[in-house]
Amino acid sequence: MIAFSPRKQNTVVYIMPGFDEYQDLLANLGKHKLGKSCLYINKLSDVNQSVLKEIAELSVKHMQQQYQCTAS
Repeated sequence: MIAFSPRKQNTVVYIMPGFDEYQDLLANLGKHKLGKSCLYINKLSDVNQSVLKEIAELSVKHMQQQYQCTAS
């Protein structure tokens, strides 16, 4: 439901529903860049980790409701 990819220049967070629904949270996230469903973070210390956690939790809940599944 969520994937992380540590790269040389940054860490990428992938969420399936994309980030369109999270604009209010992204405004409070801190330094980042976006792709369609990719969030690029240079350093974890650049972002508000509680906001990142909330985005991740909301994304998982969205996917669970969309596909009627549970996380294991």
